[in-house]
Amino acid sequence: MHVAVVFALLQQPAAPASFPVTKVEITPPAAEIEIGQTVRLAARALDARGQPVADAKIAWLSGGTEGDVDSTGLVKGGYHGYVRVTAVAYLPGQQGQVFGDALIHVLPEPAARIDVTPAPAKVVAGTRLTLAGVAFSKHGDRRADLVSFTSSNPRVASVTADGRLHALAPGRTTITAKAGGATVQLPVQVIANTITRLAVEPASSAVRTGDVVRFAVSAKDARGRAVPDVPVEWAVAATGGAGVAQIDPAGAFVAETPGIYTVTGSLGGRSADAVVRVEQRRATRGIDVLAHLPIKYRAAEAWVHPSGKCLYMTTIADRVYAIDITDPPSPRIVDSMVTDARLVNDVMTTEDGKYGVFSREGASNRKNGIVVFDASDACHPRPVAEYTETVSGGVHSAYVYQGRAYITDDATGSMRVIDFRDPTHPKEVARWEAQQTEAGRYLHDIMVVDGLAYLAYWNDGLIILDVGNGMKGGSPESPQLVSQLKYDLNATYARVEQLWGTGFVRGTHTAWRAGRYVFVGDEVYAARPYKGLNGGNNLTFGRLHVVDVSDIEHPREVAWYEPTDGGVHNVWVVGDTLYLGNYQGGARVLDISGELKGDLLRQGREMSWILTADSTGTQPHTPFAWGAVVRDGNIFVPDINSGLWVLKLEPKQQPVP
Repeated sequence: MHVAVVFALLQQPAAPASFPVTKVEITPPAAEIEIGQTVRLAARALDARGQPVADAKIAWLSGGTEGDVDSTGLVKGGYHGYVRVTAVAYLPGQQGQVFGDALIHVLPEPAARIDVTPAPAKVVAGTRLTLAGVAFSKHGDRRADLVSFTSSNPRVASVTADGRLHALAPGRTTITAKAGGATVQLPVQVIANTITRLAVEPASSAVRTGDVVRFAVSAKDARGRAVPDVPVEWAVAATGGAGVAQIDPAGAFVAETPGIYTVTGSLGGRSADAVVRVEQRRATRGIDVLAHLPIKYRAAEAWVHPSGKCLYMTTIADRVYAIDITDPPSPRIVDSMVTDARLVNDVMTTEDGKYGVFSREGASNRKNGIVVFDASDACHPRPVAEYTETVSGGVHSAYVYQGRAYITDDATGSMRVIDFRDPTHPKEVARWEAQQTEAGRYLHDIMVVDGLAYLAYWNDGLIILDVGNGMKGGSPESPQLVSQLKYDLNATYARVEQLWGTGFVRGTHTAWRAGRYVFVGDEVYAARPYKGLNGGNNLTFGRLHVVDVSDIEHPREVAWYEPTDGGVHNVWVVGDTLYLGNYQGGARVLDISGELKGDLLRQGREMSWILTADSTGTQPHTPFAWGAVVRDGNIFVPDINSGLWVLKLEPKQQPVP
């Protein structure tokens, strides 16, 4: 059945007492399939006596983005997770409908590769290391398979099944890791142990929580010659056992709590120590409320015109407000652009501020797409064109870069590139989409920096494209894949499933490139409403992943921030400070100075926060902060329930001499 018909059915009121259908029975009520596989569901509409209702019709729809269902009840698995399938029973010409649900567990495909860490090519006799193996499917889904290890020459180097390696004598061996049908072989050379002196450098350090110290081992033989390029086994212990810290195989140390830590490096049967004294990070700063501007509708995104004169704020409605911010403590609405939409999610201008684009979803004529507007008069923008031809199903996000709009297509889960250098005649010049599957594919957000597009691709994670940088020969007309980082959303949010049930909504939601990092935020909603939330706010969760892209073809997660009272939504970075909307947790500010590693919340990097709520707005006393935009030190925070907030951080406290 057409999705519009299903939507219309769901909008109808509950079935009247005279409605003959009282139950929808789905067979099977639950099933397991792998990604790419299908299962056929059947549904019956039953009356109060359990008898079929002859004239009843069934419409099918799926919740979440882990797969989809067609009009016949055929479910296809798209991504690892759960597909909640709903059968809607209705009678043509009669008011009412009854729902039934089935839960389909979508499993990853079989193991296709194994990553082993560390993966040494050369070790010193006497060295002990623990190898960790992780299995992945061909599409990069992490699997729970146990990885087993064997050595082709145990007299040179032995290894236990769970990865404890012991280098015994000079020679060569091959370490094999297996998981299911996947194997990987690591050639290892064991060299003679000539080490007579071992030292860890630096020998002592004094840092704050969250500061990264990179340790190295100096290994020398009897003649004072260095023994290079051999792996060290690192360990860290807190004095008294009360501290929390970590050190990785490369010797990078970070502490989450204050204390005195001993770092030990072991090599060739010898070991050496270093001491780290860690004090509490003191990044806290106050935050002032300069202004609060309630609006009539629920607020969404904000964007400051390059001139700094006006801010544009979209709504979960049919308009974009133009707000004069020349005097930040006294913002005032001076104009608006009204359009046919139920959600105007995103708005952004060209770099010179002459034109802009906003997105549309939920148009009454089902022609959504984007609207191009003239922003040359910053506070009085006016639409001049629209583009709907290939994106009539809806556009959630748009990013403007060098005369093109990089937009998301709700209907296909693809990225479209719209050239609007001729603003009155926008045209599509490219389409790009993730290749795993069409079933549940969804692209949420895009950012373009230096000719590289960073795509928050929901179940597909972070995808980086060359759209003009040149490293892969890409251009706006021919985007080329650079790399992808896919992480385990189900494992990350196991607590959400444990507390609120299976079938919760979660995915890679936003991406922001700053320096060597991409800050990647997830959006997570519980599977059922939480009765304790005031006024019907959704219960949200979400982690901010810090992804190191210094080797952009091999991005890797190195740190994270996960608030305990809300979900990371949209972020903004200026220098060494990150600003974010935390939904029901209000607005947050984080210290992201220096190298980032580990749990940023426990390290004390949260600088400031404020609950963006008062007695005014569409939903009083209930914060639901969307994001933050920063201009000239002023923080503009749109809150869905209460409108626009203008905030400012207090100056940094000077250290006491």
